[in-house]
Amino acid sequence: MTRPVDAPDTDIPTPETLPALRRRTTAVLIASQILGGLGVPIGIALAPVLATEVSGSEAFSGLAPTASVAGTALLSLPLAALMTARGRRPGLVLAYVIGAVGAGLVVLASVIGSFPLLLAGMAAFGAGSSANLQARFAAADLVEPDRRGRAISHVIWATTIGSVLGPNIAAPTSRLFEGTSVPEQAGPFLFAAGIFAVAALVVAVLLRPDPLLTARALAPREDENPRSRSLRAGVAAVKASPMARLALVTVAASHTVMVSIMVMTPVDLGHHGASLELVGLVISGHIAGMYAFSPVLGWLADRFGRLSVIGLAVGLLGCAALLAGTAGPSHAQTAAGLFVLGLGWSAGLVAGSALLTDSVPQPARAAVQGLSDLTMNTAAGIGGAMAGLIVAKAGYGWLNLVGGLVLLPLAALTLRGAVLRRVVRKG
Repeated sequence: MTRPVDAPDTDIPTPETLPALRRRTTAVLIASQILGGLGVPIGIALAPVLATEVSGSEAFSGLAPTASVAGTALLSLPLAALMTARGRRPGLVLAYVIGAVGAGLVVLASVIGSFPLLLAGMAAFGAGSSANLQARFAAADLVEPDRRGRAISHVIWATTIGSVLGPNIAAPTSRLFEGTSVPEQAGPFLFAAGIFAVAALVVAVLLRPDPLLTARALAPREDENPRSRSLRAGVAAVKASPMARLALVTVAASHTVMVSIMVMTPVDLGHHGASLELVGLVISGHIAGMYAFSPVLGWLADRFGRLSVIGLAVGLLGCAALLAGTAGPSHAQTAAGLFVLGLGWSAGLVAGSALLTDSVPQPARAAVQGLSDLTMNTAAGIGGAMAGLIVAKAGYGWLNLVGGLVLLPLAALTLRGAVLRRVVRKG
């Protein structure tokens, strides 16, 4: 068999060897996701503290995590363009390398006391999150359509391990730098840099053949048009598919509601007398909801359909907003609301990502997936910034009400999509 020009540098898998290749690809992505999950939470946990120390003012503490989110969003399209042209492996490797360099810049900034350099480092550090997000799509490149939900969910689930271990490693890592010129709060970023470098090495060495290029090699000949892989073609593919638009709205709305409520919950808990230990437990429960049950939600998306699980996501996120928004001094109710919030986010991300992959032509998928990550992170960044203003002016309850209102367009689009799909099937 003659390979296309951009086929992977190995033989195209046969029906007999393809299942083993799928398992191997998933295993490599899970390994890289665990490593990335170890590094990313360090930035989430320590960036505000480090920003306060370097800038000398708590007023600037929120700029460091905002810079990381902005970096994740801004890097989404360049990384998608690279993957579209060269495959998943070089895109994921570059993302982890940029994340490692960013972590190093954060340490340097803390040593010399440069706040602008700290923000630049945090923006580059956001590439680690970009790699973790793109890995879920790489898991779906080679699997059958009726198993995409599970493939995506397994890679998302792997983040649980790193997300739980990462913050717990930060404290002992920081103590290693006592008595040195590196501030203790910056030390864990050196650890993150090393972790990202190892993740890049794992992907570079083991993610072979490249899953995206292999999928293209297996695709029908008529799909082999390089122009159909451009970012412009990706935008056109989304415009042409109502289901792709629904998927894009799903991941953006789910992520925005989750981030907006999550970032302000510790503040509300503090206003009601919660200790730092209790705040940590609530956030840990939230993270468990985000990742630990994703395989179940992936199975549901494959078994009962993407739209059913998107509807479930809307219901869970709405329930979470109601629970958290009316909790008041009840810490247990707030914790329950945050756990359900994580579940709703997971349902929306898994089902929305699978639906997006289903709804666009194979050549345009990498571009569309990059557009999806740009949209969701930009929307969440705006939502997170607005959340602070809403809480300051109106209160935490109103923030949750606004989050519930954001879900209404998604609910309407999901209902419309279900009706359209039913009409098409009957026709």
